[in-house]
Amino acid sequence: MDRAEAAPPEGAIGSDFLQLDVRAAPPGGRADWLAGQLRAAIADGRLPVGGRLPASRVLAAELRVSRGVVTEAYRRLIDDGHAAGRGRAGTVVVAAPVSAPEPAPARPSSAVITRAPGLEVFDEIRASPARIDLTPGVPDLTAFPRAAWLRAERAVLAELEPSQFGYGDPRGAPAMRLAVSRRLARSRGIRVDPGEIIVVAGVAQALTLLGEVLRQHGVTEIAVEDPGSLGARQHLHHCGLATPPVPVDDDGAQIAALRAPAVLLTPAHQFPTGVVLGGGRRRDLMRWVAGGGIVLEDDYDAEHRYDRAPVPAVRSMLPEVCYMGSVSKLLAPALRVGWLLAPPRFRDELVAAKRFADLGNAVLAQLVLARLMENGELERQLRVVRTRHRRRRDAMIRALSAWVPTAVVHGAAAGLHLTITFDGEVDDVELAAAALAEGVKVQPLSWHRQLPGRPGLVLGYAARTATEIAEGVAVLGKLLR
Repeated sequence: MDRAEAAPPEGAIGSDFLQLDVRAAPPGGRADWLAGQLRAAIADGRLPVGGRLPASRVLAAELRVSRGVVTEAYRRLIDDGHAAGRGRAGTVVVAAPVSAPEPAPARPSSAVITRAPGLEVFDEIRASPARIDLTPGVPDLTAFPRAAWLRAERAVLAELEPSQFGYGDPRGAPAMRLAVSRRLARSRGIRVDPGEIIVVAGVAQALTLLGEVLRQHGVTEIAVEDPGSLGARQHLHHCGLATPPVPVDDDGAQIAALRAPAVLLTPAHQFPTGVVLGGGRRRDLMRWVAGGGIVLEDDYDAEHRYDRAPVPAVRSMLPEVCYMGSVSKLLAPALRVGWLLAPPRFRDELVAAKRFADLGNAVLAQLVLARLMENGELERQLRVVRTRHRRRRDAMIRALSAWVPTAVVHGAAAGLHLTITFDGEVDDVELAAAALAEGVKVQPLSWHRQLPGRPGLVLGYAARTATEIAEGVAVLGKLLR
């Protein structure tokens, strides 16, 4: 029998750590058994190199054994090189797994850009290494207001009642919904009661919730702009909805071409062309809605304007519109916070869909964002990034003029990206793949088309420096020549 071993006291035996249950140990061999269990966990990777083992006193209490059993098992791991004692830092795993799995063969980075992108294409593109990432839809993440966020978070935590750490309203924290309603009234011309707002995990979740609820109402297809977001189409397809295309011209989506019962629009800054839904088209849309049409409005890039007056949201004129917005393009996509406004006929079902999806967004982030909206920090952040993004847009326009002078530039007045189109026999998929092979990441315009159209590229500029932008565009120019 191990000298360190003693009979466990009465009561529950076992630990959450590795799901250890000392009753599985052979009589008189608990230290041997524990050491074997730890070696096996190191070998299969459950205990990674650098991982810290529980304090011997803590693990002994959980297993209901004497502390000597645990210290003896740890000593054996140290003796055979699996672990090392680090004083106050505890006992740390230092050995690699006995048989590490062979890594999967790396897929060539340019191979992710194909003519028929799959559901995983955006994950693959994000994971593909590149010296210069000109992916659209990403703000300057280095500008995230860390100091202001930390101040707001400390203030929120100081005021938070214990009950607020529990499950909340699936529609979102009341403070967040109030702050969003006030901000939408100030900046988007939308007057909405906080009770009508549902806080969601970005526009992506809003689309999924709307797709689910509209299917329950018999909707089988939602028309989308063409060109229009491939990602949005993928979300709607995941909901089992068809996405018939509606052509986009210099005045926005051609409302007269609508045949589906519902349509998804980006009227303030159409993705990817950057055009604004014109006044005549908005009047056409109002008549279409009066006839029973359902509008899903993605207020994409509405804050980022440089050379034009503010454009009101369609929802400010049509209360029947299902309106979506987020802070992904203003602060960071990683926050996964947005909002959904829905007409009364869908609201209860959307709240139910949100409840069963995740019981509601994380409350702490909502309360911090609400404070930043109410104390003016979010508007200050917008002024900072708007100036920076404008300089980078100008740098991209200069670089395109120098290196790709034959390209037509679209959407320069607002947003976080430019779209360029080409005349002639340019294959934008081949061009984007060749650029990625050279370390420059862009998106082919044809990804965002269902109808035939001119080839082109969608180029994000907000997250890159002027020097990087110039270098990336130079690569494109050389490839085109």
